[in-house]
Amino acid sequence: MNLCKVLGTVVATEKLAVFSGRKILVVQPLDETQKPIGKSFLAIDHTSCAGKGDTVLVMNEGSGVRQVLQDKTAPIRSLIVGVVDAIDVPAKS
Repeated sequence: MNLCKVLGTVVATEKLAVFSGRKILVVQPLDETQKPIGKSFLAIDHTSCAGKGDTVLVMNEGSGVRQVLQDKTAPIRSLIVGVVDAIDVPAKS
């Protein structure tokens, strides 16, 4: 699982049937202090409630994603599985 920030949405008028009715979002990976790390990528919103500015949990492993979706052939690697309400990280001493 990765902690990510939603940067925005992707709109596509033509897409594979497996993407029909699913929201595609651009997400930016974050470290434990919520600072951006790495490159942004696309993720499908399985929660149906994530939006721009939200901090989310992203499953970023194709086989696990296909198990959650119950579709062995879905060409989906990254799936938003939760919207984060709060993060509590103890201060380093």
